[in-house]
Amino acid sequence: MKSTRLPALNRRHFLQGTTAAGAGLLITGTQASGQVVGANDRLRVAVIGVNGRGQAHISGYQSQDNVEIAYLVDPDARTLAASLKKVQASPGGQSCVGVADIRKVLEDKTVDAISVATPNHWHSLMTIWGAQAGKHVYVEKPLSHDVEEGRVAVEAQKKYGVVVQHGTQNRSSAQIAGLHAAIQAGKFGRLKISYGYCCKPRAGIGFKPDSDAPANLDWDLWRGPADIDQFHGNLVHYNWHWFWKTGNGDLNNQGTHQLDIARWALDTDVTHPTRVMAIGGRFQWKDQGETPNTMMAVAEYPNGQSVFFNVRNVNYSGYQNQVENEYYFEDGGRIVRGIYYPAGSKEGQKVSVPNGKVTPGGNWGSFVSACRAGKPEMANGNALDAHYGCVLGHLMNNSYRLGTNAPFNVKSGKFGDNRDAAEHFEKLHSVMRDGVGVPENGNQYTVGPWLTFDPATETHVGEKAAEANRLLKDPNRPGFEIPEAAKV
Repeated sequence: MKSTRLPALNRRHFLQGTTAAGAGLLITGTQASGQVVGANDRLRVAVIGVNGRGQAHISGYQSQDNVEIAYLVDPDARTLAASLKKVQASPGGQSCVGVADIRKVLEDKTVDAISVATPNHWHSLMTIWGAQAGKHVYVEKPLSHDVEEGRVAVEAQKKYGVVVQHGTQNRSSAQIAGLHAAIQAGKFGRLKISYGYCCKPRAGIGFKPDSDAPANLDWDLWRGPADIDQFHGNLVHYNWHWFWKTGNGDLNNQGTHQLDIARWALDTDVTHPTRVMAIGGRFQWKDQGETPNTMMAVAEYPNGQSVFFNVRNVNYSGYQNQVENEYYFEDGGRIVRGIYYPAGSKEGQKVSVPNGKVTPGGNWGSFVSACRAGKPEMANGNALDAHYGCVLGHLMNNSYRLGTNAPFNVKSGKFGDNRDAAEHFEKLHSVMRDGVGVPENGNQYTVGPWLTFDPATETHVGEKAAEANRLLKDPNRPGFEIPEAAKV
């Protein structure tokens, strides 16, 4: 297949000149000016990646007043053509243009914002490119595919002053914001454990052999920065989630939402955890996927608070869906499914707290408002908060990836003196053993090491530091490299 690779982006090329044509934003200098100039504040948006989640982006912007979807971008010509036909047939969509390569959009000075709904391995680079081109960015979760590229995305947002909003829709919930404000104010006592669950049923993906990419897919553009050579059918269009070079497993897929909520509830002055570990496995499916379908992970913060996370995807009769968050307090009280149970009491009461502060309009309306105002601080789920939440998941995954095999029994949970973690792992193990029916004989857990992390330098120290630090940054293909943070 002939490559459609364009030269690597040149920031000066994007930012030269100060006049935007048509009804677009006027961005001056090398940083977004914070002033919107255009016909009736019309916002021109490009949606990048139109399969799956990209359809929600399209409908989200179509629901907003005076927002034009100027471009659709996708390397799959068939998917692009189908979506383009729908948009062009909708009111105001006749002028929408379809292209395969985001870089064609970034050269158009009349485009105000990009909305990224691609596979994970593209998220940070598109965010960085967008910021360098003076475009506001809405980026699906997770912001990053690895720790280091997330930091570069944060630095790009800071340098160029654009709005970056993360696709964690719960950040637009005034109810959740109010609950966390109450927790941080001590209404229920001091928070000890903030717990997230990503327990939704999924299925195995089987095996698909290496092959040529289909003629309708620009394979060079689809893989972009991901250091992969060979196509196989389980990558396109959804199962890339379950391979390390393109996805992050369900922990940093669906779980990104609950991870972000869990971290959001902690004391406001904490950033990254200082210790993490994970235990889990990929049970029952015996398929081509690499990421775990079962995991218990623990992250300890320097203020004594912890985040626990539970992934459980293997379906069985009586499966309990849990895509939710719980909160445990030092005095023994807890909040579970919106009910507060005081310490020592089995009788709960519905949590009632004032709404917290968010930019109104939901995730789409708040992003549009922030873009029109040119105020990054209005984003519900800004680049820095996104980075902290995503790094939490990356570190948990990295512990798992460095793990060793241990017998499939409850004693394999190596939590030291963390009795709370051991108790919750015991519950997970019983579900897998008794509910799913995983036999204790002949099966194994992958037990990750405790990894020590320095929040200031965003690097590992201590035991296993060398191996863990190698996982902080994925290699990139030529022409799609993540720049250094200092050179963004």
